Amino acid sequence: MRKDLTLIATAAMGIESVVAREVRNLGFSDVNVENGKVFFKGDEQSICRANLWLRSANRIKILVGEFKATTFDELFEQTKALPWADFIPENGEFPVIGKSVKSTLYSVPDCQAIVKKAVVESMKKTYKRTSWFEEDGPLYRIEVSILKDIATLTIDTTGDGLHKRGYRELHNEAPLKETMAATLIQLTTWNPDRIFVDPFCGSGTLPIEAALIGRNIAPGLHRTFASSEWDMIGEQRWKQEKEAAMDVAEWNRPLEIYGSDINHSLVELSKENARKAGIGDTIQFKQMQVRDFRSKEEYGIIVCNPPYGERLSDREQVEELYKEMGETFKMLDTWSIYVLTAHLGFERFYGKKASKKRKLFNGYIRTDYFQYFGPRPPRKENLEK
Repeated sequence: MRKDLTLIATAAMGIESVVAREVRNLGFSDVNVENGKVFFKGDEQSICRANLWLRSANRIKILVGEFKATTFDELFEQTKALPWADFIPENGEFPVIGKSVKSTLYSVPDCQAIVKKAVVESMKKTYKRTSWFEEDGPLYRIEVSILKDIATLTIDTTGDGLHKRGYRELHNEAPLKETMAATLIQLTTWNPDRIFVDPFCGSGTLPIEAALIGRNIAPGLHRTFASSEWDMIGEQRWKQEKEAAMDVAEWNRPLEIYGSDINHSLVELSKENARKAGIGDTIQFKQMQVRDFRSKEEYGIIVCNPPYGERLSDREQVEELYKEMGETFKMLDTWSIYVLTAHLGFERFYGKKASKKRKLFNGYIRTDYFQYFGPRPPRKENLEK
């Protein structure tokens, strides 16, 4: 087993600290954060654990090499010198993708072709071959990323992005990614002992992710990954990690999680997605307008992703909706409210300035996460006296 792997958890801009906290909580060491990336040390087993458990990361990559390259010759020779056969078997499929930002080598197709040729030459030498490789085995997707003349060569271990948990085959037109939903929840003060509400549940992503967090269910438990077929990891390691994840899940932990939406078909879709996620009995979904929301519970948490009003024709209607939210949530004086929106005037229509505001990207849309902190709930021992 190799203990010297450098792994990279990629992340949407603005949430690197959330991903880094998750990485540390999984027990990984040498954690370093850069824009859109969290570096950490691990071994083959770590690849399984990170893919299964990281809720907010986009994907997990192996760092194969990093070097400066300002000419195609430098890119070829230094790529060829890397130990590709340590990762890719003789029958492995290894397509090359790429990107280049502010670099001398700006032609991405040329960089991809050169890296592909260099990897082939490196593997020919190791496997003592003179012909091209068939590439009819497992997938090892290579990425060459060049930023300011520094080339980073990685292999993707994830395959489909980590947001694809496997429970949401169907969704509404503009769904919130599962990874972003998990991020929004982890940026709140919610814990499984408190009530959780999403009054704009859409396809149910926020309530479902809250239930997975609340019951400590690994988000990748019911899907496969590109590296699931890799010989360097093996079926036994994946089996061990999945069994360990099953053992620590709190399958029967009681939770109070609610989702509602004005659209009846979306409510039914949310119920179906929750069922596919294995927590259909955990969340209560209902059709309801936000202005009709009432609760006698205290110290609850609302996390929501309401319409943004990006189209001018929708702007007036959305701004009226924000006013309704402000009036409705004003009655929840012990609750904490968290709202993600791209509407820059949200606070004005909501009627209250946020306790804190955080810039996030929902896909390619620049948004703000408006956070309204309620009072801390009393400690349990105080309630029992």
